[in-house]
Amino acid sequence: MTESTLRAALRGGQPLIDDLVSIAVRGLSQIASQPVTEVPQTYRGVATADGPRLEAQGANLRYAAMAALGFGRVPEGVQRGALGGRTAADFALQCQRAAIEQSEPGAAALSLWAAAEVAGAADNRLFAPFAAALEGPVDTVVASWILTAAVAVGVGAEDLRDRAAQRLLEHRGTAGVFPHTLPPARGVRGHVGCFADQVYPIQAFARLHGVTGQPEHLAVANATAQRIVDLQGEQGQWWWHYDHRDGSVVEGFPVYSVHQHGMAPMALFDLAEAGGQDHTDAVRRGLGWLTSHPECVEPLVAPELGVVWRKVGRREIAKASRIVGAVTTSIKPGLHIPGLDRLMPPGPVDYECRPYELGWLLYAWGSGSAATGA
Repeated sequence: MTESTLRAALRGGQPLIDDLVSIAVRGLSQIASQPVTEVPQTYRGVATADGPRLEAQGANLRYAAMAALGFGRVPEGVQRGALGGRTAADFALQCQRAAIEQSEPGAAALSLWAAAEVAGAADNRLFAPFAAALEGPVDTVVASWILTAAVAVGVGAEDLRDRAAQRLLEHRGTAGVFPHTLPPARGVRGHVGCFADQVYPIQAFARLHGVTGQPEHLAVANATAQRIVDLQGEQGQWWWHYDHRDGSVVEGFPVYSVHQHGMAPMALFDLAEAGGQDHTDAVRRGLGWLTSHPECVEPLVAPELGVVWRKVGRREIAKASRIVGAVTTSIKPGLHIPGLDRLMPPGPVDYECRPYELGWLLYAWGSGSAATGA
């Protein structure tokens, strides 16, 4: 089953997905009049005498590029309505121009990816920050974005593509789990990789296999995907922190909504399209958590505001559970303090939503045919 067929099959049997896509378009319409450099870091829910509203905070070019990629998966009329008359291609090219000025490798990689994929017009001046980033310690997600961007660019980016793939493979754990940085950092958190550190390499190596046809590239994506699927929670939770040494869970919470509705689906769809394993059931379980989450009674989907609330965490002080998990598993892989769920029970909802979360939602579930206006 191809990615597009898999997406269509799931969407046809799950009205929630259509609702989520509409919510994402509504939420991202708030950036209609904004330059790409002013797309917010987050929208935070605040209580007022007139009811809840959203307060924009900060700015993040990475998130603007992710929004461009998401809008590239919806019809052009929807793009223009949400982006103040601009198309997704217009928006992606604006991100690329801004990234050239900033030279931050994460924003540069995402902007190049968006420009290549959505607008078909990559600017190789962005290659410079990538080469520098790949020479030293680099975040796994950034290396993965560079790899995906290089695959999207195609001709002329082969050396960059191969170098990014090499850096990722050099530090991949034997269980298929990637650390947070390449090479892993020193200290008690050096063995920890987060969910994003698994999803973006799955996507990148699946796409790399699509252009190289090399079985080892697909094997990397398959192994990492199988590991996170094997560890998925009973109610479909995609857990947060993993031990790259043995592939075990370091700490499950917070559970992030974007992992459930956006990031896991888009990576696993790419894997299916590349000829990899079919994880339809895992995608379906992950989506189901959005409405049947056992950790709290509050709804996570807020259609009237155009957001899906960011995450469900623990009742704790200063991310204590993640610190405890990192320390105990640094002593011995798989070592956990008994009764943590009683000491720090899951439940609190984080009432914020970041634009990239809505962008990845659209990217996962859009038609993929926006370039033709379909």
